[in-house]
Amino acid sequence: MTDPLRSPAGAQVPARAVLSLAPILLPAPGRGTDIALRLSAPVTGTNLPVILFSHGHGQSLHAYGPLINHWAAQGFAVIQPTHLDSRQLALAADDPRRPEIWRHREQDLVQILDALAELEAAVPTLRGRLDHGRIAVAGHSWGAQTASMVLGATHPDPADGSTVSRAEPRVKAGVLMAIPGSGGANLSPFAAENFPFMNPDFAAMTPPVLVVAGDADNGAMTVRGPDWWREAYDLAPAPKALFTVFGGEHSLGGIPDYEARETTDESPARLAAVQDVTTAWLKSALYPADPAWPDLCAALDRQNDPQGLIEQK
Repeated sequence: MTDPLRSPAGAQVPARAVLSLAPILLPAPGRGTDIALRLSAPVTGTNLPVILFSHGHGQSLHAYGPLINHWAAQGFAVIQPTHLDSRQLALAADDPRRPEIWRHREQDLVQILDALAELEAAVPTLRGRLDHGRIAVAGHSWGAQTASMVLGATHPDPADGSTVSRAEPRVKAGVLMAIPGSGGANLSPFAAENFPFMNPDFAAMTPPVLVVAGDADNGAMTVRGPDWWREAYDLAPAPKALFTVFGGEHSLGGIPDYEARETTDESPARLAAVQDVTTAWLKSALYPADPAWPDLCAALDRQNDPQGLIEQK
């Protein structure tokens, strides 16, 4: 018997047992190292929708357990690559790949999409269980920026100013958590020097996307305040939703991991809200007849002390 999870509406949502496999190595010629993946999924069930998750700066496939385990327990298959910026890979400061890590990150996601059938076939416990027609992407911080690219966002190539576009019709929806906003004068000197590609344009990000931002996120990427982290919602076309997390800093209550040192705003209630809101959004975005999202919004409106505010367009 599995323990139930409690949604904001107070309903009991059954959680499935989860199986997680890592590392799974995906050959990546020209990258310098194979893409190491973690694949998490419920032990039972077929036609599982897929979430491709991009981690934040320095993280790896071992992070984000509070989100990944929750999503898998709710019926999703989640794929987590380790990007080249991971502290686990420890690229040398003069590694020639460093200036192009942003490009490798984006290519990692496309290459995984290209190899999805092969990955499924290579994992006996998953063979024949994935729904290749229902794929979402999600990410946190730099990972959210990376994920936004396959959803249709663009940015200039810092080498020549040409527009970089990675829009993927295979991706049907997204969840972007603590995603950087517009660049230029909004960037801090640190960000302008280290992330010269961070000048996004969200005008062509047309799929349904949920943006999650903390109203206390005063991260070092911008000279502006927390409102900068909501711009992917403000500047993108509908349909979009924004969940502003009350008191949320960059870790949004603890999504990088349990008791992680970078979590300065650890809060089980805040984390649970992010888990529930993102899960409901993904269910209804991938299955339009699923009432999970409107039910959650109605429940949030009834709460006396909600953990955040939802806006939609």
